[in-house]
Amino acid sequence: MRVALLTREYPPEVYGGAGVHVDFLVQHLRRLVDVDVHCFGAARREVSAYVPDPELASANAALGTLSVDLRMAAALAAGRSGRTDGSGPDLVHSHTWYTNFAGHLDHLVSGRPHVVTAHSLEPLRPWKAEQLGGGYAVSSFVERLVFTGADAVIAVSVGMRHDVLACYPELDPARVHVVHNGIDPELYAPVDAPDVVARLGVDPQLPYVLFVGRITRQKGLAHLLAAAHELPDGVALVLAAGAPDTPEIAEQTAREVDQLRRSRRDPVIWLDQMVAREDLVALFSHATVFACPSVYEPLGIVNLEAMACATPVVASAVGGIPEVVEDGRTGLLVAYDPQRPEAFERGLARGITELLADPDRARRMGAAGRVRAVREFGWETVARRTVDVYEAALGS
Repeated sequence: MRVALLTREYPPEVYGGAGVHVDFLVQHLRRLVDVDVHCFGAARREVSAYVPDPELASANAALGTLSVDLRMAAALAAGRSGRTDGSGPDLVHSHTWYTNFAGHLDHLVSGRPHVVTAHSLEPLRPWKAEQLGGGYAVSSFVERLVFTGADAVIAVSVGMRHDVLACYPELDPARVHVVHNGIDPELYAPVDAPDVVARLGVDPQLPYVLFVGRITRQKGLAHLLAAAHELPDGVALVLAAGAPDTPEIAEQTAREVDQLRRSRRDPVIWLDQMVAREDLVALFSHATVFACPSVYEPLGIVNLEAMACATPVVASAVGGIPEVVEDGRTGLLVAYDPQRPEAFERGLARGITELLADPDRARRMGAAGRVRAVREFGWETVARRTVDVYEAALGS
């Protein structure tokens, strides 16, 4: 079987969870099937890369995205994939709305099956209108068109499958499959690297709470910053947070970090640039608690990364997170109600404080999280289940 995998992000240009997913999925799929990668960005070896039409440089960014989709679809139709035999794929698999339209167009032109992985849903991310303007209407249009026309939709959690069917009730439930996100337990594993942590400006001798994520309303960083005012003394807060959606949310985050620094004697360390994977593993491993305050999360691969590094998690009980974090065993879950943000913030502070006050319990939770991540979320299993979906789509 030969698969064309379409993605906006691909190494080294990875900034979010979908890019991490694609990176590892491709590595393990290639042990089972032939995979040709089509991605956005600069030219690189062994992939077909595309950039938006320069004539659209001053237009809404969504139109530039669609120009990449047209180029991808044209390349697929022409059998251009860097292969010498010029043959085309048996099936196309697209990730995120950025490339979904290319897969849909190829399906219309060639009749090849199109599989879509649902990493998030536009109707559940209305704040994206702040970032995309009218482009949010474009992305929403593309998602509905593609999901309802795809041969198969892969949801990264059971919760995500429920959301897909709720947002698009016209979609046949038999075409929506659950394949959880995965983790590489060899790359993400506990390390003893206090020198790495110190190089990043963090005192490895001081207990710290870690946040890792983009600066977007989805990730709930503002809620964590509010909760941090209630944390006990003698604890640092480390924020590996970058790639803000808009200048406005970047400015808001900076103000809230400054306010927190003025109110607390303990360090608030903000790493606002991309942190290398090896450094993240060290940060995860030495953290006392990992905090995930997301208000929307189809699965939350970052929780798996923390768990694989044997770090207990305090997370919001939204989306697919409860399928990853076992409340009371690998971490603590906090109820989120958008109508009661202060209650959510108090719950975050209470959960984090509870684990900070009981290091032995925190260590037991971390160890249990490592076992769960390795046993239930390996990429080999993810790849095999993905191929099962491919075979079902080809047979339909």
